Amino acid sequence: MSSVNNSIAAVPAGARPRAGFDRAALRRILMIGGVGIFLAAAAVFYLMGGRYETTDDAYVHANKLMVSTDVSGLVQSVNVHEGQHVKAGDVLFTLDPKPFRIALENAQAALAGAVQDVESTRAQYRAAVAQVAAQQAQVNVNRKTYDRYVALARQNAIAAVQVDNIHAALLSAQATVASLRQTAATDLAKLNGNPNLPVDQSPDYLKAKAQVDEAQRQLDHATVRAPFAGTVSEVDSLQPGTLVISALSAFTTTSAVGLIGDRIWVEADLKETQLNHIHPGAPVSFTIDTYPACSWTGHVESVSAGSDSSFSALPAENGSGNWVKVVQRIPVRIDIDHSQCDRPLSVGMSAVISIDTGHRRWFRLLNGI
Repeated sequence: MSSVNNSIAAVPAGARPRAGFDRAALRRILMIGGVGIFLAAAAVFYLMGGRYETTDDAYVHANKLMVSTDVSGLVQSVNVHEGQHVKAGDVLFTLDPKPFRIALENAQAALAGAVQDVESTRAQYRAAVAQVAAQQAQVNVNRKTYDRYVALARQNAIAAVQVDNIHAALLSAQATVASLRQTAATDLAKLNGNPNLPVDQSPDYLKAKAQVDEAQRQLDHATVRAPFAGTVSEVDSLQPGTLVISALSAFTTTSAVGLIGDRIWVEADLKETQLNHIHPGAPVSFTIDTYPACSWTGHVESVSAGSDSSFSALPAENGSGNWVKVVQRIPVRIDIDHSQCDRPLSVGMSAVISIDTGHRRWFRLLNGI
């Protein structure tokens, strides 16, 4: 053992292997190389990236409406059931039509009365004009008689009392003519100044006709129809005998049938910083949380002209200067083009979208854009 130690000690110091130096060099090479590889990978990822914009703040939307009516009444029948598909114009439910029919009949009777009133007024005007002419003839006769009596009275051929009597008759006839002319003028005013006024242009007729139209409209609205094609929902809240209060009277929908339209789209709320390269027509792929194994494709239909906060009831007020900048969300509507699997989509389902902007950083860098 001592001989071995003596032989190792006999080896010159410069001839020993420099094991510590090799480890330090290898460590430096690995460190520099690792950082270089990471930077290269990051550069490649950056240059190849930037093409897709994704978000999970997206939901399925469709045209939806709580279909009610602007007239009040008792529900007579409900013609649809939950989940039923209807076409535009199909009957959803009806109200008891009796009150509306009675109101229509009353309005029609008032219209007929207005027609009779116009005809009667025209007849009264013609009679008044004829009476004015007849009475005017009597005035002319009385005036001539009065003139003759005055001449005879100057010759003392008649008594003065006879002159007074004929003078009183003349004044009475003149007063009667004035009264008849006033009556004729009143009747003419009712005819809007036109003695041959058509019945359908009379103010009273137009008023009565408007009442008939309103009563007919209410009767028509007692039958509630689907304004567009879709699927019915929320039907159980409406049953025969339910009192429907007009939305115009109650300022709210008290009873209605839900209707969800056939046209479905996805609406995503993207950050404003994501919209730089998004444009209508850009292809989109997305998945629905309900069906994770399925995928859909579509395209960007439109980018909203305003942020979500722009349409809020109480928008943010930054005029005071005391505010915190918050990245805004802009709604982007996505039309659905194709589905990998035939699964029904319900309004409100959550989606994860990926928009292909077509933007490539390396391509723009090479072309100096």
